[in-house]
Amino acid sequence: LPQFQMPAGPTMKLGSEGVNVAALRQRLGLPPGTKFDQQLANVVKEYQQAHGLKADGVAGDGTVASLNLGSQHYERLIIVNLERARRLPLATERGRYLLVDVGAAKLFLYENGRPVDSMKVIVGKAETATPMMAAQMRYASVNPYWNVPPELVISLIAPNVLKQGMTYLKDRRYEVLADWSDEAPAIDPTTVDWPAVAAGQKVIRVRQLPGGGNSMGQVKFMMPNDFGIYLHDTPNKAHFAEEDRWISNGCIRVEDAQRLADWLMGGLPRAPDPDRPLRVNMPEPVPVYITYLTAAATPTGIVFRNDPYKRDAAVMARYFGESELAAR
Repeated sequence: LPQFQMPAGPTMKLGSEGVNVAALRQRLGLPPGTKFDQQLANVVKEYQQAHGLKADGVAGDGTVASLNLGSQHYERLIIVNLERARRLPLATERGRYLLVDVGAAKLFLYENGRPVDSMKVIVGKAETATPMMAAQMRYASVNPYWNVPPELVISLIAPNVLKQGMTYLKDRRYEVLADWSDEAPAIDPTTVDWPAVAAGQKVIRVRQLPGGGNSMGQVKFMMPNDFGIYLHDTPNKAHFAEEDRWISNGCIRVEDAQRLADWLMGGLPRAPDPDRPLRVNMPEPVPVYITYLTAAATPTGIVFRNDPYKRDAAVMARYFGESELAAR
């Protein structure tokens, strides 16, 4: 397509006319004209679908800004994503593994180099981004505890204890532990300096006992790693129907934990004690690869995605120079 900078101007849609429409037609390779007709609306929509934009056929600021990045920018974005893909197993890989694509917020199950199933996942928000990494999934924790992240103890637990008292902890089956060891004893929450915890001056360990309201749901799939990342069930399934699934504290919530457990280990056993987790080792470790793809192949061509972690500009600047940062 012709490469030039589109002028700024009003939103263009079906029925619009003028020099900006003429420039848009030229930029998208259509015959000359000054009218925003149905053909132009269809091409704009096709462009939007391929570039991670709202596909409404209306050329607003976002669509014009995307066009003004130019073909070289998208070529470089493809190169960056090819480099990310090079870290993943080849199609000749034997055996089974999991692939989590954080850019798509999806999980893929692979056998002998081919995907055999997939499901939606919820991954980290920008402030607590899910990292690109590889690990071995070694066991599942059925009926798991939830160790509340320290930042949530400060921002959520402590303020609610100060407002509602100890019943807040009791009603939600939270307990305060003496330390971070595996066999740490519970301590009396009335002995805790909760104002200091809420102010971030004192760090304590809070965990939620297993049960229906536990944020981990029925199971955690554990893959020991330095980032503390794992996959887990969730009692709140409504978020999987949303487009924005970059909302977690870094760990990965899976859409169908039962189906994943069936694939990994032939099912999900029942824990004999409702208040304690049951560790179930995998028959053999399963590799897990977590990547972040903002460009992907489809049967009709490459599709570019949003960059929720704002990583691409900095990566392309390292590869190709500071001009990429300026372009963003």
